[in-house]
Amino acid sequence: MTTLTKTEDTPAPTGPGAFLSVRDLRVRFSTEDGIVNAVDGLSFDVERGKTLGIVGESGSGKSVTNLTILGLHNSKTAAVDGEIYLDGKELVGSSEKDLEKIRGNKAAMIFQDPLTALSPYYTVGRQIAEPYRKHTGASKKEAKARAIEMLDKVGIPQPATRFNDYPHQFSGGMRQRAMIAMALICDPDLLIADEPTTALDVTVQAQILDLLKDLQQEFGSAIVFITHDLGVIANMADDLLVMYAGRAVERGSVREVLHTPKHPYTWGLLSSMPRLGGDINEALTPIPGSPPSLLNPPSGCAFHPRCAFKDQVSDGRCSGDRPTLPSGRAAACHLTAEQKQTIFIDQIKPRLG
Repeated sequence: MTTLTKTEDTPAPTGPGAFLSVRDLRVRFSTEDGIVNAVDGLSFDVERGKTLGIVGESGSGKSVTNLTILGLHNSKTAAVDGEIYLDGKELVGSSEKDLEKIRGNKAAMIFQDPLTALSPYYTVGRQIAEPYRKHTGASKKEAKARAIEMLDKVGIPQPATRFNDYPHQFSGGMRQRAMIAMALICDPDLLIADEPTTALDVTVQAQILDLLKDLQQEFGSAIVFITHDLGVIANMADDLLVMYAGRAVERGSVREVLHTPKHPYTWGLLSSMPRLGGDINEALTPIPGSPPSLLNPPSGCAFHPRCAFKDQVSDGRCSGDRPTLPSGRAAACHLTAEQKQTIFIDQIKPRLG
């Protein structure tokens, strides 16, 4: 597992309400082709009882960020710098033993691929009950009863019978629900959900989202919710962080970002979504080009090779200077506030309806 390295001159967490604080996080992987800069200077806070949504294309660094919080990277290939505070405890330099006490108990993660995350050699019920026994000291009987209760909560039919089944006997959607049951079994203070409803139909998806909300209301949990589905984020998150090429490019409340986006990349994400009640014959507006290689990311603004508005910024700043992301409601873009407002009103808002 990864040992985090503390960086100098990194600001301490701000705001007494921050349960999770990440400061200047940088994650690099050594490969045969070179160094992959998967996360590059990321900072954010999540308060108790609040949900932070993180969106972005595949490869933007969303999942890498959250695996890093729990120290789940291979220390032989991953170099991690920055500061991570969980409930005031600094995780930088924490031992594997200390991190094991946190994982599955104080902080838990719903992984994106349940078939990979679940062991094929043990029953689903045993795998769900194991962290409950480890962190609470419960007996096998108590842990089994709790696991069956959680299987029922996430919508698994005949939970007492399915407790003894193996992962290959579950459908893809049922495996995902089992993963959610495993993550929730110890009522974690921080829940990291990495595309938790991807394999589920809309009815079960709504049930799972309601379950997460109920957990949050009951225990005041902080949630980091990763998804490609902006519709889910609109109903689930309080705040939103938009990532591109390992960096945060826009931040704000979910309403602010979705209704008045300020970054060209966010404009592109929203413009490429189908609209309920929109013209079915109207073509979507995809973002041109492809995400950059993190082995050799572009200089300046990482989005500038795909940006339709870079010519409105003088002196080639988009390709030469990396824009910063100030605290609070902000976007990392060289366009002026007036330019952003004009572009949004004249070109983007008509597309969004």
